[in-house]
Amino acid sequence: MKKHPPRYPDQLTEITEEDLFDYTYHLPGSLPGTLIIEADATPVQINLIDYDSIEASELSDLTPKDCQPYLDMNSISWFDIAGLGNEHKWQELGRVFNLHPLLLEDIVNVPQRPKTDDYDDQLLIITQMVLPKKKGFYIEQVSLILSKNYLLTVQEEPEKDCFDNIRDRIIKSRGNIRQRGADYLAYALWDAIIDGYFPVLEACEDRIEDLEEVILNNPNRGILKQIYKIKRQLLALRRSIWPQRNALHTLIRDEHPLITKEVQVYLRDCYDHIVEIIEIIEIYRELVSSLLDVYVSAMGNKLNEIMKVLTVISTIFIPLTFIAGVYGMNFENMPELKWQYAYFVCLACMLGLGVGLLLLFWQRGWFKTFTTLDVD
Repeated sequence: MKKHPPRYPDQLTEITEEDLFDYTYHLPGSLPGTLIIEADATPVQINLIDYDSIEASELSDLTPKDCQPYLDMNSISWFDIAGLGNEHKWQELGRVFNLHPLLLEDIVNVPQRPKTDDYDDQLLIITQMVLPKKKGFYIEQVSLILSKNYLLTVQEEPEKDCFDNIRDRIIKSRGNIRQRGADYLAYALWDAIIDGYFPVLEACEDRIEDLEEVILNNPNRGILKQIYKIKRQLLALRRSIWPQRNALHTLIRDEHPLITKEVQVYLRDCYDHIVEIIEIIEIYRELVSSLLDVYVSAMGNKLNEIMKVLTVISTIFIPLTFIAGVYGMNFENMPELKWQYAYFVCLACMLGLGVGLLLLFWQRGWFKTFTTLDVD
């Protein structure tokens, strides 16, 4: 299995190419369902929110055995697992929740491509959650295992997620989430993940506007690095959200016993949000590509202006150099050299010639572009 660099917020100072485009693969000949977990993975933390239309309870730091009684209850149980822990812990969780070995492989060996898989009485949904941070964003895999009366979510890290509003709605009985089934809970969580892309895209828009202003006013080589950086970040966002569109389309198009028709209607709203996100990403990618063209043009114009200044200076000094060269020759028969005012007359002629050339260039408008480089 390919090892990937740390992808978590406490270990990242800024987003890097490896963090955005890491992927997982097994060595040829590996057994199906092989679990390979990094030694420094965060220990598994199991939190539970159990609720029905009347009441809701919240428990934390459960063991796999503590989860067993809630699987047969008539209430809805949301098991939120954060951290990848170790293989022994996941084997125990697999026995308690009756998880297929391939399902375990998909949720533990991160990152996986977003998708949906049907495992008889369980539905696996793999998504990618995008969360903003100080110097960009980071991407974390979130797996949802939907059953009839419970939902199991698996996150890579317990540091932060976008589910606080969902937890608050359940505990405080806001909205109608407690009157719905586990499939509606899965929809609500997936919708929160998708909506989390908008703040990140808004930050990208601000950065693009800032880069555009800098390019128009004062282009420099450092801008090129920033352009390529945001271009690759947009590519990573596209790679993260596009497969989720296909996964959602599959659930909307095909009937599934764990997804009611009522929830399918809500999933269509998620699908519309994903389409909007993809369109925004494509627009921003075009803007970044145009920024690259503007940068090249701006740098070319800047170079042309510099060359024009040097050309004007050279043009002025060429005749002056010619005059100085003529009177610098060591010929004896140069009568004007013996004139007492020759030196001053020569300097006056050179000065007049230089001023005359400057006035000629100014009259033809060669100097106007020097004072109009800034774009309003």
